[in-house]
Amino acid sequence: DLCNLTPHIISHHHFTKLVQSRLVSYQQVHSDIMFGASQAVQKLADGKQGSGTVPVVYGLFLCSALAVYHFVANGEFSAIMTMAVMIQCLAFVLLAVKSAAVGSVSGISAKCLALEALAFACRLSSTTWLNGYLPVDATGDFVYQAVEAIALLIVLWLLYCCFATHEHTYQKDADSLPVLPLVAGCSLLAALLHADMNSRDLFDTLWMTGLFLSVVSVLPQLWLINQTGGVVQACTGHYIAMLAVSRALSGVFMWHARHDITCRPLVEGVNHAVWAILSAHVMHLVLLG
Repeated sequence: DLCNLTPHIISHHHFTKLVQSRLVSYQQVHSDIMFGASQAVQKLADGKQGSGTVPVVYGLFLCSALAVYHFVANGEFSAIMTMAVMIQCLAFVLLAVKSAAVGSVSGISAKCLALEALAFACRLSSTTWLNGYLPVDATGDFVYQAVEAIALLIVLWLLYCCFATHEHTYQKDADSLPVLPLVAGCSLLAALLHADMNSRDLFDTLWMTGLFLSVVSVLPQLWLINQTGGVVQACTGHYIAMLAVSRALSGVFMWHARHDITCRPLVEGVNHAVWAILSAHVMHLVLLG
């Protein structure tokens, strides 16, 4: 009898091992499926938080720009200056969206932001109460200054993220370009080459300093990119592209207004302010390119 039962016992033993091996396989497959699903959900969530927001931001700014151009500026050509500062503001909004979405300031130069903040402050010290460098349409009454003030607040918030909330993601060692010589150089050149559209040397100098600082502010960002392997993150690419578009629009306006820009010439018959302003625009576009 025992001999007769042996094959059944062996058969049952093999059956049990087979079931156990299948269960292990099913558990592994289930684990792989769940892991893959969790990864897919995470990517989907990341897409909703980051890249999915970017088209919405572009759409909102496009609608805002068109509304300002048609309903505030009434299609005046000088509104191109306001469009330029709106696109510049968009550049910083895109950086802010990225930082808020992923909780990181990796790839963003705090020194670049500091120079931009100083540039905004210099220009606003002039444009908030003097008319020399404002669009002549209705956007120069409030919209132009308001957009620059909003951009300044966004830049200050990004700086707060770099040095406080997201400090652990800030690449301080790579963001090492000295900026004090840049500030000193811009201030000195502005004192020599400023226009006199405000008829006040101090505020004409401050406006020109703001222009020059906004040009060189990209240098720390380019330095950071080079120090971290030359890889441009998507948000940084959008930021640089929007700055280039903004500067191109501003340059078009300045070229058309070149005969209206005046200065006290250092050399008789040479309007050095026009050449300084146009050269700054060209240099900025070269750096951004």
